[in-house]
Amino acid sequence: MKKKLNKIGKPRLLIIGCGDVGMRLLPLLRERFRIYALTSQSSRFDELRAAGAVPVLANLDQAHTLARLAGLASWVVHLAPPRNEGETDQRTQNLTAILPDKSRLVYVSTTGVYGDCGGAMFDETRPVRPQNARARRRVAAEASLRAWARRTRSTLSILRVPGIYAADRLPIERLQKATPALSAQDDVFTNHIHADDLAALIRLALFRAAPNRVYHAVDDSELKMAAYFDLVADAFELPRPPRLPRDELAQQVSPVLLSFMSESRRMSNERIKTELGARLLYASVADGVAAAASACKSTIGKMIKKHEP
Repeated sequence: MKKKLNKIGKPRLLIIGCGDVGMRLLPLLRERFRIYALTSQSSRFDELRAAGAVPVLANLDQAHTLARLAGLASWVVHLAPPRNEGETDQRTQNLTAILPDKSRLVYVSTTGVYGDCGGAMFDETRPVRPQNARARRRVAAEASLRAWARRTRSTLSILRVPGIYAADRLPIERLQKATPALSAQDDVFTNHIHADDLAALIRLALFRAAPNRVYHAVDDSELKMAAYFDLVADAFELPRPPRLPRDELAQQVSPVLLSFMSESRRMSNERIKTELGARLLYASVADGVAAAASACKSTIGKMIKKHEP
């Protein structure tokens, strides 16, 4: 009976968009919260339950399905991206319409809201300057959430996140296809965070973030994009990608990929360290890639040993 009462007494937390990062977040929070996970696919119910969440069937694109979430939880983690069209984020607007007053919400946004910064180093005080529709949708989502927080006296924290990587989120296929990278004179600085570190930062933001505060969820690396590809290639014993000038590369890659290769920025992460007390598991991309390569080789070695006569 005691265990049942304790479970009922836990505060409720709602995760919106419980994909890879959300699944990594669940083990960090399930002892503290009774967690509900929104999903639009009933086929994910067993997976979410096994991970410690109560699945809730709803769709952010269909506002009427969100009614069952009204007042469900006053702690919220919003991981869902906007739709791939338009200039606003209707999903976030639909969500804020049903959230209770005086909630605490962590929103995972993107560093793309800053646009191209010419490789400059900067902190969270830099004004946003989105340069494509994808980034403008994120700026619109942030604005909607700020208006909601003011209107409902809620606490909002925004984590601006760069490229997320992990052992199963590395550009291996790209390297195997020999997709070219930019030549040195055209290359751009890129930013990264390991998926496990991002999950830990979300947890810290829930408890430690200052009200209505922006944080750069980035690691310590100052790495250009081609150097990142080279790093992964070397770690997994693959050929390094060929280098091409921008005008030639533009003929070989998709417009979306080219847009990522057109923005250069370096971002300070001092705020997550001083205000959130973050201690990254993988302080640099080199650390995370080395760990992934070591784990991969260990797994392959065990498989070979298992099948030895």
